[in-house]
Amino acid sequence: MDQQASKQFDVVVIGGGIVGLSTAWQMQQKYPTWRIAIVEKESQVAHHQTGHNSGVIHAGVYYAPGSLKAQFCKEGAAATKAFCQLHDIPFDECGKLLVATNNIELERMDALFERCQTNDLEVHKLSKEELLKREPNIVGEGALFVPSTGIVNYRQVCDKLAQIFEEQGGELLLQTCVEHMVEREEGIEVTTNKGNLEARYLVSCAGLMADRVTKMLGIKTDFQIVPFRGEYYQLPSHHNQVVNHLIYPIPDPDLPFLGVHLTRMIDGSVTVGPNAVQGWKREGYGKINISMSDMATMLSFAGYWRLIKGYWKIGLKETYNSWFKSGYLKEVQKYCPSVQRSDLTPYPAGIRAQAVMSDGSLVHDFLFAQSKRSLHVCNAPSPAATSAFPIGKYITEKLDVVMTSV
Repeated sequence: MDQQASKQFDVVVIGGGIVGLSTAWQMQQKYPTWRIAIVEKESQVAHHQTGHNSGVIHAGVYYAPGSLKAQFCKEGAAATKAFCQLHDIPFDECGKLLVATNNIELERMDALFERCQTNDLEVHKLSKEELLKREPNIVGEGALFVPSTGIVNYRQVCDKLAQIFEEQGGELLLQTCVEHMVEREEGIEVTTNKGNLEARYLVSCAGLMADRVTKMLGIKTDFQIVPFRGEYYQLPSHHNQVVNHLIYPIPDPDLPFLGVHLTRMIDGSVTVGPNAVQGWKREGYGKINISMSDMATMLSFAGYWRLIKGYWKIGLKETYNSWFKSGYLKEVQKYCPSVQRSDLTPYPAGIRAQAVMSDGSLVHDFLFAQSKRSLHVCNAPSPAATSAFPIGKYITEKLDVVMTSV
């Protein structure tokens, strides 16, 4: 590598989503004299998972006590709200209702109530009558009310993080795609489409490409990213007052995702979704998106076939509901019967980067990997956007450990 042609950095962060931005910003604050760069292949930050999610500031209802998810979510919700207040970014602490529609769900609701208490979250049980009083358009046998859940536009959060990061001396390298990397004793050489970079340390927050970045550096891992498309609909404006809170179903603990819910967006509109449909392209947001290379990589992974074996029934159901509105509508009308088929209008889909282990198990918590001079966020599932600030702090602290061992 031509040393004079290379740009020199103390840290290069791959990925301009909310996790990468939070990490780079916190590192720049802790080490103000360092040269830190964010490398993002798109023309703007928050282009993929961050910019396509439902915008919920999660409270941490579902997560196993003691898990990183539970810890990061609670800390992250408070940090996100504080950041928004400091920088005049609108958010709404509208609260969330988890609605039970039958006796089985009432039992599951009780288990969630206990988990909330274990995780030290404020939660209230509502009777059928109390639910109806709060939400006249929602039907159910009971509900949990979690007042701290909120809503925000995470793109606005990311734009502010990027602005502050650059103002503090960081470099944001957009439309810069990592093509090759080599880890040396003294640092990491990064080849991009816009020239070469050299970094003493590298942090990867690459989301949908997390496994490919680890492979670039020869890090042995036991997972692969499998994409799931989350499809949404938007209700017409005359339904903007159909709910007063965020409305979630009681999740089935045997299924990996939360189910279709009603979300009051920060702009006043209401969205319905998402589902979870197997994707055939990592960045394919349309109904029909196929990447032969993405598909070949996935089909050659033993963990994918083991995953399908365990979840083929729910996979077929999600695919059916994706193509036929009647199935999707049924999921909504279970707790909001006033919504009709004609109310489901198009809205952009999102992609969930789900890490799957070679044994076919889904990685439900945050997953990290590292080499001598690099740290990698391998799995950052929901609530990653909510948790971005404590994740960034966690990575910065882990980098301190890496530095002392070099």
